[in-house]
Amino acid sequence: MGKLKVLFHVNELERWQRTLLNVINFVKDVGQENADIEVVANGAAVSAYSDKCQIAGGSGETSTSCGKANGELYEEMNKLAQMGIRFVACRNALRMHSLDENMLPPFITVVPAGITEIAKKQAEGYAYIKA
Repeated sequence: MGKLKVLFHVNELERWQRTLLNVINFVKDVGQENADIEVVANGAAVSAYSDKCQIAGGSGETSTSCGKANGELYEEMNKLAQMGIRFVACRNALRMHSLDENMLPPFITVVPAGITEIAKKQAEGYAYIKA
C-alpha cells in the first residue's frame, strides 16, 4: 500500500488544538513514513499562523491566546512541519484578517485560495477531513 494522502481542513480558530491532535493521532496510527499530510487553513483559522492570534472563549471574551503569542500551537505546528507535514494558508483569508503573509513562519505555504487548494488535493486523491 502506498502512502495515505490526507488533507485536514480547518477554518475556525477554535478548532486548531483538535486539528493538531487529529494529525498527531493519525501519524501515530499509520506511521510518519506512511502518510502524506497537508493542513489547509482558511477563514479565521489563518490567524493561528500569526502573532496576533486570539481564541475567544464561549462568553465572547478572549480567554486563550494561540500561535506565536503563547507558543504552544506554533511549536506543535513547527514540530509537525519538521516531520514533513505541510501547513497551508489561504491568501484570501490572510487579507480578510489583515495578516501580512511575509510575517508568517517559514513552514507555512501561502496559496491563492484555500478552497481551490482543497479541490486540487481531492482531485489528486487526498482524503478530506474537516477539522
